Amino acid sequence: MKEVKGVHDVKAVPEVKEYTGAMSAARLAIVSDAPSAEALGRDLEQDARYQGEGCGAVCTFAGIVRSTHQNRRVKYLEYEAFAPLALKAFARIEDEIGREWPGTSIAIHHRVGRLEIGETSVAIAAASAHRADAFRACRYAIERVKQVAPVWKHEYFEDGDVWVEGAASDIEDEAARRQALERACA
Repeated sequence: MKEVKGVHDVKAVPEVKEYTGAMSAARLAIVSDAPSAEALGRDLEQDARYQGEGCGAVCTFAGIVRSTHQNRRVKYLEYEAFAPLALKAFARIEDEIGREWPGTSIAIHHRVGRLEIGETSVAIAAASAHRADAFRACRYAIERVKQVAPVWKHEYFEDGDVWVEGAASDIEDEAARRQALERACA
C-alpha cells in the first residue's frame, strides 16, 4: 500500500476505480491525518457542478471522538484498518450509492492511528443534484462503513481499555444492505 501525505491512495488497489476528476485528494481513502468533511464536500461540489443536472446539494458527515462511552471517561482511541480491503469496501459502497441514487457522488475518508477527544475519525461527503439524495447517500455511506469496512476501534478509558467490534456483516449480505438503506431513508 503506497502512502502519500498520510493517505493510502485508492490507486494502490487495482480493483478500485481510480478517480480522475478535480478532487485534490482521493475520494476513497484510509488516512493518518485528520480528515475534513468540509474539504471533501467542497471538492465533490466542484466536481459535480458541471455533471448531469449539476450539484444542487452537498451533505457531509464527520464522526468525532467523544469524551465518554457507556458512562466511562474516554482518554483516547486508536483505529486500525486493513487498508486494501477497506478501500474495496468503500468502492463497493460507492457503487451501491451510484445504483440507488444515480448521479450522486460520494467521498469517504477514515482515519487510523491515535485520536484524541474531539478529533475526526471519519469524514463522508455526498453531492447530488437533489438534497434528498445527498442526505440519503451520506447516511447510507456511514451505515455501510460501520457494517462492512475492516476498521477496528480500540478505546482507552481511565479504568482500562476495550476493542469495539468492527464490521460484522459480509459485504454480500443483502439483508444488511437493505437495513442500511432503510436507516438512510427513514
